[in-house]
Amino acid sequence: MSLIPASGTGRFWARSAKIIRFARQGCTNRPFYHIVVMERRKDQYQPVIEQLGTYDPIPNEYNEKLASFNFERVRYWLGSGAHITSGVAELLGVAGLLPIHPRTYMTAWRNRQKAAKLEEMKNTEQKLEE
Repeated sequence: MSLIPASGTGRFWARSAKIIRFARQGCTNRPFYHIVVMERRKDQYQPVIEQLGTYDPIPNEYNEKLASFNFERVRYWLGSGAHITSGVAELLGVAGLLPIHPRTYMTAWRNRQKAAKLEEMKNTEQKLEE
């Protein structure tokens, strides 16, 4: 597999549908994503039109998932009619370019429910020990 060039190939059909999506890079069990524009029907490993950013889903030592965008180019492609995948839409919502994606709210709600349940279990265990 060859690397995706940062500037892309620049060759595409002008009237074909475009999509902003993730192109997976990295190793096994260590994903790293490039946020790219490509023709909608292409496989994620096909040559891209342009790379718009990167996303590292593995938290670093400060528990941060890092993402970078070229917002000017993202706005250009959205204005040109490019579609967008839900994963990229979530990231752009958290970054403030788009409205927050509903899945983001649901994930946060589930995380709060899980934390409350764990806290409740700890409290019951402490009461049983006393």
